[in-house]
Amino acid sequence: MSARSPRPSEYGTLGDVRCGEGQPLANSEINRSGARDECGVFGVWAPGEEVARLTYFGLYALQHRGQESAGIATCDDGAILVYKDMGLVSQVFDDGTLSSLSGHMAIGHVRYSTTGASSWENAQPTLGPTATGTVALAHNGNLTNTLALAERAGLHGDGDQRHRASCASPTDTAVLTALLRGDLSAENPPNLADKAQEVLRELHGAFSLVFMDEHTLYAARDRHGLRPLVLGRLDNGWAIASETAALDIVGATFAREIEPGEFITIDHDGVRSTRFAEPAPAGCIFEYVYLARPDTRIGGTSVMAARTDMGRALARAHPVEADLVIPTPDSGTPAAIGYAHESGIPFAQGLVKNAYVGRTFIQPTQTIRQLGIRLKLNPLREVIGGKRLVVVDDSIVRGNTQRALVRMLREAGASEVHVRISSPPVKWPCFYGIDFASRAELIANGLSVEQIRENIGADSLGYVSLDDMVYATQIPATQLCTACFTGNYPASVPSDFFDKGA
Repeated sequence: MSARSPRPSEYGTLGDVRCGEGQPLANSEINRSGARDECGVFGVWAPGEEVARLTYFGLYALQHRGQESAGIATCDDGAILVYKDMGLVSQVFDDGTLSSLSGHMAIGHVRYSTTGASSWENAQPTLGPTATGTVALAHNGNLTNTLALAERAGLHGDGDQRHRASCASPTDTAVLTALLRGDLSAENPPNLADKAQEVLRELHGAFSLVFMDEHTLYAARDRHGLRPLVLGRLDNGWAIASETAALDIVGATFAREIEPGEFITIDHDGVRSTRFAEPAPAGCIFEYVYLARPDTRIGGTSVMAARTDMGRALARAHPVEADLVIPTPDSGTPAAIGYAHESGIPFAQGLVKNAYVGRTFIQPTQTIRQLGIRLKLNPLREVIGGKRLVVVDDSIVRGNTQRALVRMLREAGASEVHVRISSPPVKWPCFYGIDFASRAELIANGLSVEQIRENIGADSLGYVSLDDMVYATQIPATQLCTACFTGNYPASVPSDFFDKGA
């Protein structure tokens, strides 16, 4: 079967909805909440527009949030069609594919798996039956009570085998899809909107959702607003996206953020909003540090401006005599600009990034693997030779990247390498959808700053303080999640997540 052709198991019409066949969820998979994704979601309601193409460009703008698989679902004349495959958005879709995805509304997803299998079965959107029709769903985040939800949905234990096999992927997204199906034999089942709000109240953890049935586009955000989600206005409809940059790309005007604990519906009558939970805002601060595009705004704050201010704070807190400030591209660039402006040290591009190296399906040989960071970055010897460098990056997780980078810069002729990090030491794992190492693997969890400096081989090392990082976001500290730096988790995390070394 061609990679360009729709997978039969994902083609659904009213009364003919199927999911790929799969195995029941295993205990270990559920306890780790399946795949912890840093993903991107997009939705559009625009009768008369080419909704699949709008979604394609929206996903293109969100490609940085997921590079392993991409998918689009559209609805036209009571039929929902899902097309998804492994690869980048530009690899999965072509002109012919997009032309076949007609309709008046669509949702899309880009995925980056962190613990679940990187496979077509785990790609999104998912598709499933409900008591009143069909649901296609795309999810960004990570649930922390998936085990209980899976048992309730019959996806684990002694539940009905038909329910356990109703979706292929052992992910929290599959569990959500199964929960939304409701009782297919009920005489007077609730509509999808009512069923969804019932399900949403039972979810713990992080989720930003876009989903649809044959008639309506829906979106929801967890009560803490851990993952971003925004609403935009089109000339002839509405768009929903993980980031404002995606709205810009499709020509949508930013309307507002979807609020924590909010559930919205969009149809021919417009946009309607209800609350399924009391909001307790705790947006992920790492969106400002690294995850979001610099041209995105979150909570009214420019991500580019926040990162630049983090760099300024770094320069004030950790000055050093040096010849050049260089970023680790691209994530360290805004903070490096801020550091250079504040310190008066010239900014330079001392590293060239290979734009075509992402998450690859072709495993390198051991010889190539040892080259490590050289696959992605190459030093400009004529720029850095004999220079004292300030190298700015967004974070240190395990320390492997910085260790290799410092070594490479010295080999290229740098006389000194001073590392500056625009976030505090990462000491705790994330359970809300970001790929961080376990506590045992986090270098800052067992070493002091001086010991980390020795470990990576830098001449000096400085981190931005938690207070300076928070101040740069212009968001009150009480409305931000800083768990990866402090261990204070806003949403409940089962103790066995830590017991398993997560």
